[in-house]
Amino acid sequence: MSEKVNENENIQEETVLENQTETVLSETEEVETAVEEIKPTENLNASSLDFDWDGASNKNDDYSKTQRNELKQIYGETLSTISEKDVIDGTVIALTEKDVIVNIGYKSEGVISQNEFRYNPNLKPGDSVEVYIESQEDKTGQLILSHKKARTLRSWERVNNSLENDEIINGFIKCRTKGGMIVDVFGIEAFLPGSQIDVKPIRDYDVFVGKTMEFKVVKINKEFKNVVVSHKALIEAELEEQKIKIIERLEKGQVLEGTVKNITSYGVFIDLGGVDGLIHITDLSWGRVNHPEEIVELDQKLNVVILDFDESKKRIALGLKQLQEHPWDSLNTELKVGDNVKGRVVVIADYGAFIEIKPGVEGLIHVSEMSWSQHLRTAQDFFKIGDVVEAQILTLERDERKMSLGIKQLKADPWENIETKYVIGSKHSAKVKNFTNFGIFVELEEGVDGLIHISDLSWTKKIKHPAEFTEIDSEIEVMVLEIDKENRRLSLGHKQVEENPWDVFETLFNIESEHEGTVIKIGAKEGFISMPYGVEAICPVTHLKKEDGTMPVEDEKIMVKVIDFHKDAKKIVVSHLRTYKERAKTKTTQANYQSDIEKTTLGDISSLSELKDKLSSETKKTAKKSSKSNKKTNNAENETTEVEDTEVEDTDDKN
Repeated sequence: MSEKVNENENIQEETVLENQTETVLSETEEVETAVEEIKPTENLNASSLDFDWDGASNKNDDYSKTQRNELKQIYGETLSTISEKDVIDGTVIALTEKDVIVNIGYKSEGVISQNEFRYNPNLKPGDSVEVYIESQEDKTGQLILSHKKARTLRSWERVNNSLENDEIINGFIKCRTKGGMIVDVFGIEAFLPGSQIDVKPIRDYDVFVGKTMEFKVVKINKEFKNVVVSHKALIEAELEEQKIKIIERLEKGQVLEGTVKNITSYGVFIDLGGVDGLIHITDLSWGRVNHPEEIVELDQKLNVVILDFDESKKRIALGLKQLQEHPWDSLNTELKVGDNVKGRVVVIADYGAFIEIKPGVEGLIHVSEMSWSQHLRTAQDFFKIGDVVEAQILTLERDERKMSLGIKQLKADPWENIETKYVIGSKHSAKVKNFTNFGIFVELEEGVDGLIHISDLSWTKKIKHPAEFTEIDSEIEVMVLEIDKENRRLSLGHKQVEENPWDVFETLFNIESEHEGTVIKIGAKEGFISMPYGVEAICPVTHLKKEDGTMPVEDEKIMVKVIDFHKDAKKIVVSHLRTYKERAKTKTTQANYQSDIEKTTLGDISSLSELKDKLSSETKKTAKKSSKSNKKTNNAENETTEVEDTEVEDTDDKN
């Protein structure tokens, strides 16, 4: 049995070998037939053909060796010579669900993913495409190609050629970005600015995403690999021709229909059918317009009048309000100066406020006509935008279309009965409004102001500036001193509210009286001493020297003697030096007197009488010299220090 089985197996193997041999022979015959039908192709190199024809079966070989070599050469010329990383053109021979089969004339076809052809949904067999050779053979012997890389390598060359030759190219809008769109051009992402999509402003960019449109390359930045394209450039040339034709037919005063193309803060752009004109915000309405959107809206159709145009610059100035009657022409003819009108505050400036009586008719209320007060104020202190106010017409000029108004005229003038309300000598409470070097301006009521001179602030204190005495917006008691109704001026005083303390000071600070004082300040020629009851006295510097030869310091208490008193000038002159000089003189006199008494006997009674006369004579001389010193001080107040110092020293020397 086993022998029969082996025989059967051998028979089967022989049968299979015979069938395989027949198949190989038939395939060989088909190849030889195909080779005969192949026509020679130019520019092909057969150096890469490695097929060993000599090693093939010579069984039933109908060709001689020479013929077979010729056939090899012909077949080799039908194949392309390729190199990796080259970019060549190929032909699409088939499309599958995922791949595109491309023939480049090589031993095998290349396979490229369909994803690389998404930009071209109309791809079909027979189309020529550019491919990049990544590898001649992979592990399975497959030719590896890339269409995307080929497009990238050639894209810059195409983009530059498009810019140089001003060519129109197709691009696929991938997505929107800030300020525009991203466009796929030859595999490069180019930027399409929003202003370059169309000649009209685009409000919805999303409607263009996913569309294929025609563009022109307008700019290339080779350093940063940036490309800018424009669709607007394709139609601008045609529009320029239309603008020229339209402008040639324009005339001033001509009324045209247009469409609102764009709205800005300063005006409105109108499309007149291929050419744009501008309506300035001031030409939209006779009334005040804060923003053009209050009058017009986008895409609105309206009639406009041509105000002016510049053919060279292609600028057209349009007007809308000029098509309406001016409001001043329809103003009530019975309106006159002195009438009251109501209006809305539309503009506020430092110098006044503009009141709109009706759209296009305005009047100015100057800041001086807002209050009877003479204080400098601004219109913002009285009004704000949108306020409805009532005012009186002060001037009305219909020809010049001007009107001035006032609101203070609606109130009684407080100066009409000023003499009865603010009688001279009457006391009132006022509000401090302003300071000057010479006094304080106060307000008794709205429109009634007065001045307190700096000399009328205090009976006792020396005030250099009013800010030392009070502050702005504080209340102060005043007395009316003088009224100037014609010039609207009041002279006021603060110290007059109280009694004059100098009447009392005259009895307290008589000459030669001594008092304790406090040094306030010491200057170059004089010092200031605070005396009892809040009065200040002046002490010459030479009279400030203490008995030990030093000078007192500020806030030090010292004894002073009054050497001069001026009630009208409210001035007291004191001396510290006099206090101890005269005290020392008195002690010396008393010592001499005591010595003489001790030497006197009962027989020298006549000498006692002579000594008494001598002392009396010296006392009179001292009083007389003191009187002379006071007179010189009264006649020459500016030289008080030097004169008194000399007199004191002369007196001391004589004594």
